[in-house]
Order: sequence, then C-alpha cells, then structure tokens
Amino acid sequence: MAVDQSELRVMVDANILVSGSVWPRWPYELLRHALRGDFQLVLNQYVIEETRHTLSKRFPAYIEKFEQFLEVSQCELTDAPSKEQVLAHQNLVRDVTDVPVALAAINAGVDYLVSEDKDLTVQDETTAVLHSQVKVTISGTFLRTVMGWNSEQLEQARGRSWRDLPGAVE
Repeated sequence: MAVDQSELRVMVDANILVSGSVWPRWPYELLRHALRGDFQLVLNQYVIEETRHTLSKRFPAYIEKFEQFLEVSQCELTDAPSKEQVLAHQNLVRDVTDVPVALAAINAGVDYLVSEDKDLTVQDETTAVLHSQVKVTISGTFLRTVMGWNSEQLEQARGRSWRDLPGAVE
C-alpha cells in the first residue's frame, strides 16, 4: 500500500531527470507522479544544469522536452551547496562528483533522494552519513514502496519504448 504522500518532498538527481526525459520507464513514471502532484518534487540548480549538460551532449533531441517539464512541474527550487561546503564534505559519498547532490538533499531536508547512481544508493560505509539523514532509493523501489505500484505495473514499465505508450510520440 502506498504511504501518505501529501507532505512528501522528493529530490531526484540528474540521471533520473535524463532517463525520465529520454525513456518512458521507471524514472519517467516517477516524474509523472511529480507532475500530478503526488509529492513535492525538489530540485536545485546544480542538478538542473547537470541534466541540461548531459542532454545537450548525449541526447540533444530531448532538451526541449526537459525544459517543458521544468516549466510545468511546479518543483521546489533549492540552493545548491556552496563550494566551501562541498570541499568540507568530500567523503560524504564515494564519488566526489555526487557530493553536491547528496548535500543538496540533506540541506533541503527532503524525505527521499531518488537516483540510479550506485555511488548514492549503495548502503555501506561510503554512504552511511547520507543514508542516516535522507532515504535514498532507486526509482523502481520508490514506485513500489512509496507510490504503491505492484509487480505487474513495474514490469510493464521496465523496458518499454515510446511506441508502447498510447498516443505517445517518440
């Protein structure tokens, strides 16, 4: 059963935003829940710029779709952590490039940070401090445990393409 999401604040990282823009799979469905207001999506400029950079470089055809998402999402924008804060917390997670994302989630006090990045989602000594302050999970687990999706719904979305969605255009 889904938990009460009325006050739920959820941050996603750039890989969720990129994947959700390019493929209609679990990250896409997570972003659809955000658009419907099922929870408050929380983003910061660092993640938005990282997403723009990745889309520009690898998937330029999807930049406009991402910008449209930002316009209609009614996301809560939070400040990125300062350079000084990032430097002071270099050991927060095992990949130093993920430190700004982890700090942004902690600073914003979100309930969940959703990512597919193993450097954030792994539960070991490299992420213990992060996981003690924010629930970090992958998109499929979030859909199942928080949004109440069942195994059949998850499987239908797992590897689908835009052609598999009624009325969707790739």
